[in-house]
Amino acid sequence: MINRLLNELQIIQFFNLQSPQTKAIILNISSIVLFSIMVIFIRKASESLHILEVVFFRNLLALIVMLPIIKSIGLAAIKMNNTRLFFMRGFVGAIGMIAGFTCLTLIPLAQATAISFSQPLFITIGATIFLGEIIKARRIAAIIVGIIGMLIIVQPGFNSLSFGIILAIISALALSVNALIVKKLTLTDTPHAIIIWMVVMLIPITLIPAIPVWEWPSLEAWLYLWGIAILGTLAHFSWTKSYALADITSLEPIGFIKLPIMALLGWMIFTEIPGTWTWVGGLIIFMSTIYISQREAKASTVSYTHLRAHETREDLVCRLLLEK
Repeated sequence: MINRLLNELQIIQFFNLQSPQTKAIILNISSIVLFSIMVIFIRKASESLHILEVVFFRNLLALIVMLPIIKSIGLAAIKMNNTRLFFMRGFVGAIGMIAGFTCLTLIPLAQATAISFSQPLFITIGATIFLGEIIKARRIAAIIVGIIGMLIIVQPGFNSLSFGIILAIISALALSVNALIVKKLTLTDTPHAIIIWMVVMLIPITLIPAIPVWEWPSLEAWLYLWGIAILGTLAHFSWTKSYALADITSLEPIGFIKLPIMALLGWMIFTEIPGTWTWVGGLIIFMSTIYISQREAKASTVSYTHLRAHETREDLVCRLLLEK
């Protein structure tokens, strides 16, 4: 019944008529918009609820949203094979999420978004130090350019580093370490297990710091909290599906539209006006990460030959994205 109604909608019909590449672009842009609205909901929820509670409820409600998925795939699909790394990822992920959510309440949304573009730079550096991956001169140059872009945004020689900027950098670092842990986990565990157990572990970890500041959410706060959980899940689905339809490198440049979207939403809702250097630094960081992503994609092309035993095409795409 629901599927028949959806198929009759003109927008669905329009989408189904598009080429795989166009579908991928639509889904990718949709995921960016959904993630951006989720950020707005995080800021709005924090106006009446402590940000530590917002982090906790984001994970608790996300697990509730995921229950139908868990039921459909079965518990065997989320078996934990590397317990130590799962717990390590949980604690590092909590640091990254708490720092990331908190910085959204302290600095302009566009500035936080621009700094978040630095994650691929930290991942590349970490992969060299901890995983022994070899990077050549071109990627080293791209990393240096990206770091210069970050310095342009924070301008440490002209302005004192605010607590919000420090938290944004900590979040980028923690999420980069988290990505490196995921890269190791993909060797022993399924993508579904990696995603679901992350949420499960974050619930008790983020509950502990939330208890001292606990207060029950208002009706308005509940709406924002459920919005965060639902939009986050839909955004992740759209994002993953887009990469299943098109080559990764063809979609990477689209990611930069998150900065003007966040700048527009920040201006419309919170009257925030990003500075010129936020745009300049964000563009420099993004261009350097695009170059790094393209170089890595050439070294490891997505193809069916990457499929592991009992792995579907969707699992392959999810695994490669988690490894990114």
